[in-house]
Amino acid sequence: MAKFDYFVVFADMRTGSNYLEANINLFDGLHCYGEAFNPSFVGYPKHNEMLGFTVESREENPDALIDAIKASDGLAGFRFFNNHDQRVLPTCLSDPRCAKIILTRNPVDSFVSWKIAKATGQWKLTNATHAKAEKVRFDGTEFATYLDRMQKFQLLLQNALQRSGQTAFYINYDDLGEVEIMNGLAAFLECSDRLNSLDRKLKKQNPAPTRDKVSNPEEMKAAIAGWDRFDLDRTPNFEPRRGPMIPAYVAAPQSGLLYLPLRSGLDEQVGQWMADLDGCPLKELRQGFSQKTLREWKRGQSAHRSFAVLRHPVARAHDSFCTHILFEGPKLFPKIRQTLRKVHKLPIPADPLLPRNLKGYDIAAHRTAFLAFLGFVKNNLSAQTAIRTDPSWASQLAVLQGMAQFGLPDVILREDRLRDDLPFLCSQIGKTDPPALPDTDEMVMSLLREIYDTAIEEAAQDAYTRDYLSFGFGDWA
Repeated sequence: MAKFDYFVVFADMRTGSNYLEANINLFDGLHCYGEAFNPSFVGYPKHNEMLGFTVESREENPDALIDAIKASDGLAGFRFFNNHDQRVLPTCLSDPRCAKIILTRNPVDSFVSWKIAKATGQWKLTNATHAKAEKVRFDGTEFATYLDRMQKFQLLLQNALQRSGQTAFYINYDDLGEVEIMNGLAAFLECSDRLNSLDRKLKKQNPAPTRDKVSNPEEMKAAIAGWDRFDLDRTPNFEPRRGPMIPAYVAAPQSGLLYLPLRSGLDEQVGQWMADLDGCPLKELRQGFSQKTLREWKRGQSAHRSFAVLRHPVARAHDSFCTHILFEGPKLFPKIRQTLRKVHKLPIPADPLLPRNLKGYDIAAHRTAFLAFLGFVKNNLSAQTAIRTDPSWASQLAVLQGMAQFGLPDVILREDRLRDDLPFLCSQIGKTDPPALPDTDEMVMSLLREIYDTAIEEAAQDAYTRDYLSFGFGDWA
């Protein structure tokens, strides 16, 4: 009897998963069905159907697609990234008849490759004469968030395998060019076929050294100086083990204040207040911490206090909806927006709205759309959707629990008392004349005041039951 019914290649973007899939498909009896659980498509970009499943039918029953893959001729599988449908993970990770293949790459290399692909629009290369090259700027804060996400995914895989007594076939990006390793993978999958050579259609897109691919190599070197280079390349578990929110923590330029964002729509307001407190420009706020650099920052302060700010779930969800889904802007989630319209039937315009020009989108339409968004959030927090649970609409309790992996804030303030409580917080670090707190976005708040009613309050309480119970929130207004 065969040992496996199907396989999963656990990887991330720009780790060589396309090339690995191409070589798996060379073996007689093996077949990989691409990114079968990518929230935006089924299998491959611009494909509307695979094995009889559309995005909509897969959304309704993801396990049915797994059954279809298992029923394929030979041994079949798919590639799975950390932003794919999380409902699939428990099914795959707990099943010993699912072969696990874990593909990794040096995260600095994969991050820079990802930035170049985004800049050029070239995600695959089959003809070297068509290669597009462009130097990109290395953003240390963005890389810290990227690495944190990769670490979290690798730890999830490792812990699940440890608890269930399973093992996986580990392969590094640098191993993909060795036919002997590919044949070893075939042996692991109990496939008798062997290759004499590898698929050469796909070409390496950016063969230059990583420092030559960025416009600011010295800044890149300084940004990653705090990371242990050996842990960065360790498989399958990257170190240091950090809480998922540490790269987003914000320290005042000079004062010993550390803000732990709950992604509540107040981040810009609080950040500006911290900059004003020290009379410094906003760009001097410090972010992108690791455990190591955050400990160093704390040791370097004569007195420090950390704080988070709770916001009422109604106002927080509405801000998230406007910022990430409804309005055009730098924080828009275009792919999630598209999926919400197409799969979840969210009644929003086809194109994002300009905040000051609603183009016929009236208050009644806004109320209907926001109620539908709250319904999506309820399903999303219950693991009933393929879309990731973004921190901006995750429950505030869950975000605080994530912070607790490293350490809880000294104080948890509330939006409605910030103007009274921030001076008290400042007094604990020797600041006696704090600035006024900037106002929130009045347009967004005005829209909420116009649509708020009992139905919206009930929908918010339904979606955020744990936050209401844990923090004692009453009605918003």
